[in-house]
Amino acid sequence: MQKSQKKKVFVGMSGGVDSSVSAALLKQAGFDVRGVFIKVWQPDFWGGCTMKEDRLDAMRVCAKLKIPFYTLDLEEEYKKEVVDYMIAEYMAGRTPNPDVMCNKYVKFGGYFDWAMKNGADYVATGHYAQVKSERQDFAKNSRFTLPRGRGGSYATNFSQSPVVLLAGRDKNKDQSYFLWTLTQKQLSKTLFPVGDLEKPEVRKLAKKFGLNTAVKKDSQGLCFIGKVEMADFLKHFIKTVPGNVLNEQGEIIGRHDGAELYTIGQRHGFNITQSSPDDNKKFVISKSIRKNTITVSENIVKNENQNLKEFILRDVSWTLGTPPDFKKEYSARIRYRGELSDCGIMLLNGNKYQIIFKNAQKSPAAGQSVVIYDGDICLGGGIML
Repeated sequence: MQKSQKKKVFVGMSGGVDSSVSAALLKQAGFDVRGVFIKVWQPDFWGGCTMKEDRLDAMRVCAKLKIPFYTLDLEEEYKKEVVDYMIAEYMAGRTPNPDVMCNKYVKFGGYFDWAMKNGADYVATGHYAQVKSERQDFAKNSRFTLPRGRGGSYATNFSQSPVVLLAGRDKNKDQSYFLWTLTQKQLSKTLFPVGDLEKPEVRKLAKKFGLNTAVKKDSQGLCFIGKVEMADFLKHFIKTVPGNVLNEQGEIIGRHDGAELYTIGQRHGFNITQSSPDDNKKFVISKSIRKNTITVSENIVKNENQNLKEFILRDVSWTLGTPPDFKKEYSARIRYRGELSDCGIMLLNGNKYQIIFKNAQKSPAAGQSVVIYDGDICLGGGIML
């Protein structure tokens, strides 16, 4: 019998340990693996760029694994869909999530489309998330199995939507929150090789494979750009004017650098000139771009009379391709690593939904991603109005 052709996988290589181990595991499993480093826009004013070093690390991993290496230029897509979006959202007084847009338009936009056009059967990344399906053509030793949601609520829908997105096994590293925009088409062609591993296991595997990234520190901060002070970054694009810090009674108690630079829940970056015993415990609870003011309080939840349980979501996307059963109860989080809270969902009109939490949510902010789960299944999400 003629041996079947190996499935071709393009692995997004960031130069970090997670994507390095992903490539190694896929090669070990028998796939035809290709490494791809994504080149994105970088600000001229920022001196902390590590892109050259990261690309070199990715090249070294590919050389060690004896797999082809490519560089894909997505500067234009990143600048438009991530950076420009982020700046516009802050200028409008909202709190954006650039990592979500980076996944949507760069990693599972430009990169995904390029890989498919170049003969990929799958794309893979080092995300801590899981994709499971009874139809995907994995290697015989695949760890993947078909999951069941809370109460098996999606068991009857797999014939129409057979691919599910699950939280990563390592709950401290789970990145499913950033992947809620993925479609069935994308999920059916995506592999997350380290999604069912704990981070310490990944580092051990990197050492076992002899990869130079085994002891490399994890990148943090803005997607691809890394650790950067957001206020300093935004000041290069937004003309800000200092304004007043108010207490809940509307009294002036301090000064700030420009209302656009602050997010709800932030507890630093403003100056309280009217001293009080609780100065170090004040949070931003609201802001006005028009008046250029921010309001702070010792209580992150302002008061019981304000409605902090019900929110309207726009630009909603469902990973299973169709909305869930609105009669059932789910859970959701309003920020990365935020606490999961029980909730219900209602369709309003168009692509707007209402999400109703059982408990009040701390520091909700327009522009944030609200991501909805059925047990470990990431059902999708939307952006808070």
